[in-house]
Amino acid sequence: MFLEKITHCMVHQIPASSFTFPCMSPNEASVMPPTSGVVESPRLNGDHGTFETDSLVLVTKESFLCCRWSETCANCSLYTAGMETKKFISSEISVLASQQTGRVLIWALQCWTKGDLELFICILKLSNKKSLLNGEFTVNLLYVPSELSLEDMTTDSLKGKFMVTHCNCNGYVKCECHIPSLKLNYTYVMWLNFINGATFLQSPLMSLKPINVVKPEPPLNLRIEMIDKGELKICWSNPVMTPYPLQYEVKFSGNVTQNVVEVVTETSLIIGNKLVGSSYWVQVRCKSLHGPGFWSDWSTPYNLNTEDVIYFPPKILTSVGSNVSFHCIYNDKNKMILSKKIVWWLNLAEEIPASQYTLVNDHVSKVTLFNVNETKPRGKFFYNALFCCNQNKECHHRYAELYVVDVNINITCETDGNLTKMICRWSANTNKLPAGSSLQLKYYRNSIYCSDFPSIPSKSEAKECHLQRNQYYECTFEPLHLYSGYTMWIEIKHLLGTLESPPTCVIPKHVEKPFPPTNIKAEIARNAGVLNVSWTNQAFPNSDLKFQIQYSVDRKDISWKVSEFSAAPTRSAIIKVLDLCVVYIVQVRCSRLDGLGYWSDWSKSVHTVVKDIKAPLRGPEFWRVINEDPERKQKNVTLLWKPLMKNHSLCSVSRYIVKHHTSENKSWTDSVANGTTYTFSWTKHVHTITVLAVNSVGASSVNFNLTLSQQMSTVNIVQSLSAYPVNSSCVILSWTLSPPMHVVTSFVIEWKNLNEEKEIKWIRTAPNISKYYIYDHFILIEKYQFRLYPIFLEGVGIRNIFLSFSERSEKQNDAGFYVILPIVISSSLLLLGTLLISHQRMKKLFWEDVPNPKNCSWAQGVNFQKRMDIL
Repeated sequence: MFLEKITHCMVHQIPASSFTFPCMSPNEASVMPPTSGVVESPRLNGDHGTFETDSLVLVTKESFLCCRWSETCANCSLYTAGMETKKFISSEISVLASQQTGRVLIWALQCWTKGDLELFICILKLSNKKSLLNGEFTVNLLYVPSELSLEDMTTDSLKGKFMVTHCNCNGYVKCECHIPSLKLNYTYVMWLNFINGATFLQSPLMSLKPINVVKPEPPLNLRIEMIDKGELKICWSNPVMTPYPLQYEVKFSGNVTQNVVEVVTETSLIIGNKLVGSSYWVQVRCKSLHGPGFWSDWSTPYNLNTEDVIYFPPKILTSVGSNVSFHCIYNDKNKMILSKKIVWWLNLAEEIPASQYTLVNDHVSKVTLFNVNETKPRGKFFYNALFCCNQNKECHHRYAELYVVDVNINITCETDGNLTKMICRWSANTNKLPAGSSLQLKYYRNSIYCSDFPSIPSKSEAKECHLQRNQYYECTFEPLHLYSGYTMWIEIKHLLGTLESPPTCVIPKHVEKPFPPTNIKAEIARNAGVLNVSWTNQAFPNSDLKFQIQYSVDRKDISWKVSEFSAAPTRSAIIKVLDLCVVYIVQVRCSRLDGLGYWSDWSKSVHTVVKDIKAPLRGPEFWRVINEDPERKQKNVTLLWKPLMKNHSLCSVSRYIVKHHTSENKSWTDSVANGTTYTFSWTKHVHTITVLAVNSVGASSVNFNLTLSQQMSTVNIVQSLSAYPVNSSCVILSWTLSPPMHVVTSFVIEWKNLNEEKEIKWIRTAPNISKYYIYDHFILIEKYQFRLYPIFLEGVGIRNIFLSFSERSEKQNDAGFYVILPIVISSSLLLLGTLLISHQRMKKLFWEDVPNPKNCSWAQGVNFQKRMDIL
């Protein structure tokens, strides 16, 4: 019945204030007064002009009541089934109220849209003391949003579209209803119904637009700040999630003074310096600047008397090299200190020179710090503290904080070998940043090349970067514009402000990093004796690139050598190396020929294979050890030789060949595959041996020969042989010769520690020397034996033996001892005699000065003999 006649009923539009309404039962009959009129019974309550009406009529089944409220009055009319209108005057309403006491529920209702514009809230509070409701009851809010205005709505447009939300009630006192997901500019038609057992009550129809009843949250963070002229202002922050402009009411209240309210549209109000240290409290509330709406609740009070020292700004975040200024007002025990009597200290350790002060006015002092350095963390503190003090160097415990950050962050970028993406890297020491700082790479792409002096543009985009294990951030640009200029910088955000690193501009084409060469091959050329290196490239023609080859002998401590080739059309290079018989490690990398961009990574390492270049240059040096076997009446000869060095073997030795030739003109060969010794029986008077080295190329052509001759073994040309130790690693062996009858081709020196059973050591020397330095590890207290063999073309001469140098050293040391001992004894006796003579001389000199007791009164009675005995 209600919905069918909505076009004829005046619907109440909810104001931006509290109001009251009656709840009635549509099934009850009521007594109608005999006269007609209009009700005008205004009654305002509360800060918001809450309107209450204390009585409304009940209706029959064929009639219903419609009312329209305003903030000052209410007009009510009774409609019959035939749509005849009956209006009531105040007296008639009063009669109805007296007759129908207890049959009408009167509720105070306040509805608003939350400041974030996401939720509509209605709060209901019971106004009349007596109630028709007994026990538990249910309250529902029925509503329908429509794009149409209220005047354009029809009953048919609303039928079947009402939605229901349940209201949460706290006993009989208060109920709260929510409508989520608002459409701010739609018209909402709604009413409330109450169910209490068999009793069903409903409110009149209401309408509203959510945008017209917005109630913001109260302002936040009230604080005192200072402007450049030294005046103070009270500042605050907008409530969060407020997507519309606001106006503000600022209220000053004191213990005696009445409230003073000012309305402003900014988030600050200049209050001067007179209120500082007063007993005033400040509160702020806000409301939508345009259109109707609710005032927010008042903010938390701010006490102006709490500020003994005021710094502006209280904290500064700046970059290295900047100039910064702080202002200060010092209120000491409710007495303002003159600005000319204020001094500034840094970290309470360094007084800032007065030349950096500025007297803004009588009570405001300003200090300026020039070319500030980066803040060094001190424990948990990441700032420098500035203290405002009086002339007596008494400082308040409050201080201003200065955060100085080094924003010189280097950004490097590389474009991959496919020219499809660019990776940029940068590093920042976050340990030196204030807590709560965040870093982000910002960039702007120019359609043309980079400027010579890049600057930060007004428009920019943010790039997501990820922290890597090496503490670098990486950002990827994909796809790319190869010839566009990308201006980049790092933005450091903090509650205190935003800092920006110096911008850099990058052209992706100019920061290419090619892929490393592949299919690397390296080998030592046999004939030329050089290192040949070849490779292939993945993406670019050879004419666009230059190459570097690094190589090293494969060993534990690698020492790289690098050769660069500006162009390599054949994709190969030749490098001269000194040692051809070692394994080399080789790597190759490439870069753009014009010098732009980066070198590629080094290719995978390849190793050369050692191959024999030529036959060994010569055979090994060798010596013989002869062991006689008396039982068999034969001599066994063991040949000893040293392995060939690689520069002689070129590059390896696979086996050795021992050639024999006797005086009977017999020859044969033996092969020694492994080892450096060979033993045979010497049965002939003359036996010549030659040892050849063989590798994969061939046998050595220059070799050493040794002839064994029983006749030559008796030839002795060495007259003397001596050995002198220099230190534990060197012994000098010298000899003299008699005029030789045969040509000496060389000498062989043998030496051995007689206290050890190790094999003898030997070395071949030139024939034209008579002194040789033997380098070995010698134990000087041990006994050694040295032998010298002259080598002739016809055979080996007789050996000359030198006994251990340790025996001679002992004899020399003993002789020296017997010479030194008498000298030491004679010197000691001479020294003792000198001391005795000196003692007697001193006594004589002393007594010459002693006075005669007969002539001196003070000396009479003194026993000088006793004193002499003491001496």
